[in-house]
Amino acid sequence: MVRGVWLVFLVFPVLDLVTTPRPVWQVVVGLALVVVFAVAYVRGSSHLERTSRRGLPTVRGATVCLAVLLGCTVGSALLIGAGSLGFLPFVVAFGMFALPILPAIGIGVAATLVAGAAAVVTDPGEGTWSVAIIVFAVGVMTGGVRLVADRGEQYERMSRDLAIVEERERVARDVHDVLGHSLTVVTVKAELAERLVDLDPERAKAELAEIQALSRQALAEIRATVGGLRVARLGDELASARTALAGAGIEAHVPDDPGAVDPRHRTVLAWVLREATTNVVRHSDADTCWVEVGTNRLTVRDDGRGIDGRPEGNGIRGLRERVGAAGGRLSLETGPEGHGTVLEVTL
Repeated sequence: MVRGVWLVFLVFPVLDLVTTPRPVWQVVVGLALVVVFAVAYVRGSSHLERTSRRGLPTVRGATVCLAVLLGCTVGSALLIGAGSLGFLPFVVAFGMFALPILPAIGIGVAATLVAGAAAVVTDPGEGTWSVAIIVFAVGVMTGGVRLVADRGEQYERMSRDLAIVEERERVARDVHDVLGHSLTVVTVKAELAERLVDLDPERAKAELAEIQALSRQALAEIRATVGGLRVARLGDELASARTALAGAGIEAHVPDDPGAVDPRHRTVLAWVLREATTNVVRHSDADTCWVEVGTNRLTVRDDGRGIDGRPEGNGIRGLRERVGAAGGRLSLETGPEGHGTVLEVTL
């Protein structure tokens, strides 16, 4: 708020005090009230600026300043009558920015009614109608500015809240995808190592070493995810899919080169492939899995037991959100003749 923008309206009570014959003490007291009013208005407006900029509550201090302004207005009205109407634009402007919106509007309406009533009962030649119109105009203008400012603050708060929610959802999706895939592979390799301990100790040691490496990699990915730095790479996910499927005893038909995929789509499709592979390993009970990629699509199908009417879990819901945010479409259905599952994403 510009602190001194309304000071021009003090000319009305000052002119009335100076030009109208009255006792000297009334002139002195009246001018003193004008000075006190101006100082209170400027200091109160400055206080509003500082507190609003720091995000601190303003109502208590503003109420004290508004009480001083109203007191000076009433005192001037007792001395100079209708000439004190020049104080009202200040009261309206200050109250509109200092108080909650409903009391502020109430102050504006009351000041307009007072100015209008004074214009009706006094001589039109005194210019009271002009002051009443000014009071009304100031109330409308400052009220509009206040409403726009309040809506802007609400929009900013909602935008910040939405950004926080989106970031939480992103972290939740990424953590789910990272942990789900990594822990599934670790579980499969741990079971394999357990079976090989007596049959092939060297192979069991190799599997345990891979489990250790996978655990370190998963920890690094979780840290990167929380920091917003985790980016899935399609080439890495294709290699990881082959490893995970082979570790689970599933024959994998996975392309080696992601070059057929548009670079703009590779990150999203990499996340899709990671979650789809995890689901095949954990839920499909399949013998074979096929992964196909195209310019803007990815298909993962298996010959397992199919969906069987099971509800979608958090992983698939997260994938739908990712794909939807990228402007794509995800379909998940049972394969031909009721066998297996087909997940297809088109961007």
